[in-house]
Amino acid sequence: MTEMHSFEKALSVVTEDFEFELRGVTEITWADFWLNPRKLRGSDFLMRWSQGVWSEKRLIDATNETNKFYAIPYGPSGTAPTNDVRAFELYFERLEAAGLGHIKRPDLLVFKIADKPFVDKFILGIGGEEELPFLKEDKLQPLIQKAILAVECENSLWVAEKMPDFKTPMKAQKRLGGKLGLAKTAILPTVIIKEEDRLPLSKWQEENKIPIHVWHVFFDRAFGLSFDESQRLVTDGLILPTEQVFQAPGGATTKKAIYKYYYHYAYPLGISSERPQLIPAFIEDKNGHILPYVKFEGGSLTIADEAINMLNKL
Repeated sequence: MTEMHSFEKALSVVTEDFEFELRGVTEITWADFWLNPRKLRGSDFLMRWSQGVWSEKRLIDATNETNKFYAIPYGPSGTAPTNDVRAFELYFERLEAAGLGHIKRPDLLVFKIADKPFVDKFILGIGGEEELPFLKEDKLQPLIQKAILAVECENSLWVAEKMPDFKTPMKAQKRLGGKLGLAKTAILPTVIIKEEDRLPLSKWQEENKIPIHVWHVFFDRAFGLSFDESQRLVTDGLILPTEQVFQAPGGATTKKAIYKYYYHYAYPLGISSERPQLIPAFIEDKNGHILPYVKFEGGSLTIADEAINMLNKL
């Protein structure tokens, strides 16, 4: 099976996300749309791009506003252009041409605020943040070794506190051998890690000796989970894999195992101090075909004391 292009991988959406909104609908017919040279078959992919850009920026801004810590985008999706989906695509084309399209790196690096002058000077010296994915990590060690934390970012189109099983306590589950958990059908905030990312993230953490945490953003709040803790929960049989179908902009679907960690196991990362605005946007192809989508703008997150304490300990 041919590995998916990194651009399509970045914009893949989970087809099952529709089940809570469109119950009983078994097939979604995408309107064909050309974004030369690749098809986008629906506004969901543009929404995915806009949502990812927004959530990573929200985390960076929230971290920097603590005046104690300093975050920068590090992974390819975080350093890619954020104002134009076509420029976003061309950026991934350049990564592919350089043979670096499938390298897995955490999305953010977090530093002590005292190291900001060093970080800014280093990034200026390489030509800007957008050049980070084009440099091999042996060249980036002076930067990496200043970091106190690496972050893998995830996001969800949910208001966490309104999810039906938010604040539902865990109970003994037969499928978990009597261990505490929730029903498979429970709808609640979770921190998500893809099975395909577990080995690359583990390897990156081991090689660089920098701890990785997963930060998952919802509309109203965010949760964090250390990668080591996520591995323990799987090893101890407290979290089982879930198989989901992902669809790429080109139309290809693939089944992937993901792990959904109950927010009960995570630490509060932040609370929304200002909700984002959802504003109308569209792109137009070379033939004049219009594809509308909703764009995420604004909003702010205040880092929780629990997260500040965690960062201080690092």
